[in-house]
Amino acid sequence: MFGIGTTELVVILIVALIVIGPAKLPEMAKSLGKALGEFRRVTTDVKRTIEMEAEQADQKVRTEQAKKELFPETPAAEQAAPSSAETVEAEQAPAASKPNVQAAEPEKDKA
Repeated sequence: MFGIGTTELVVILIVALIVIGPAKLPEMAKSLGKALGEFRRVTTDVKRTIEMEAEQADQKVRTEQAKKELFPETPAAEQAAPSSAETVEAEQAPAASKPNVQAAEPEKDKA
């Protein structure tokens, strides 16, 4: 406990007995025990509250990620894919305005 050995504990008790006196020593020990117990309860409660808050925040992040995976945002999807009206207009455009795809083919060596 706190890195205190048996001999150190005995010395502390003897000094406390001399300083406080035999009449008040049991009262002081009882008060100290209650204070330590209350301190442990408070620290456990604070630790539990922090863990609970962290779990709730983590759950919120996972829920938001799941919503994004299941229901992607529509504006981003509309920007990525052309609308049906744009597709129809591109198909109806004259052939002269379309890029020349055959010009990009490499020439074969005649050897």
